[in-house]
Amino acid sequence: MLTLQEKTILPETRPIDAPKLAEIAAELRGKVIEMSHKAQTAHLGSSLSCCDIVTAAYWHVTRIDPKDPLDPLRDRFILSKGHAASTLYAALAMRGFFPLEELDTFCQDGGRLAEHPPANLLPGVEAATGSLGHGLPIGIGMALAGRIKNESYRIHALLSDGECNEGSVWEAAMFAAAHKLENICIIVDYNKWQATARSNQTLALAPLRDKWEAFGWDAMEIDGHDIGTVARLMDNVPNGSGKPVALIANTIKGKGVSFMEDDNNWHYRAPTAEEVVLARRELGLI
Repeated sequence: MLTLQEKTILPETRPIDAPKLAEIAAELRGKVIEMSHKAQTAHLGSSLSCCDIVTAAYWHVTRIDPKDPLDPLRDRFILSKGHAASTLYAALAMRGFFPLEELDTFCQDGGRLAEHPPANLLPGVEAATGSLGHGLPIGIGMALAGRIKNESYRIHALLSDGECNEGSVWEAAMFAAAHKLENICIIVDYNKWQATARSNQTLALAPLRDKWEAFGWDAMEIDGHDIGTVARLMDNVPNGSGKPVALIANTIKGKGVSFMEDDNNWHYRAPTAEEVVLARRELGLI
């Protein structure tokens, strides 16, 4: 029986269809906007800023089979910024982990699609997140387990910039560097906003790349909406540096919709029906 790695084309042989990925990201944004309207939930701007990263993960990078989501040799993608759960749910549904129709139950009583990702309810959700600072430590535990068992799966954890205020993030960062866990990569969705203020006005995050580098990671700063570059760098893990990898992805909160971009009101606002139509038109979906 073939292992997951033997069944999967290796990263260096897989061409990146960036225009196709961009189309998928637009569709993903459309679904996230519709979910926010239907459920009247917050965190829409934060969910839109990471759509390109999540698209790169689930349509190019992460080696996981929707029909066998618990394969022990699968790659793991952890949404540490759990407030962007709608983006994760929409991506998993679009990839066939569960029916698309279930997206209509987002944030409904008795449903599986909670406002933050739950544990052990949905196929493809690797960890319960939402209390910021937990996803990376969980991922590092998984990466260390892979090292011990001599398995070649990879871990990608998506963090928010505000999440980097948490001490648990930096404790985990030091642990990963000390143990040279080169099979883990973090992507920081650096959209420059927190709940009520600019990230760098809340705490001195900048220069964020330099901080991760100082903590022993192979850190680089990228355009988080250049989906081809995001896919290539996420896929190139381990990258030969012998270090864990940190991608500081410069993004725009509310990306893709002109009247939402870089407007922190969309941290809490939900769109009206008319705004959903306007947004979908801007995304080229109607």
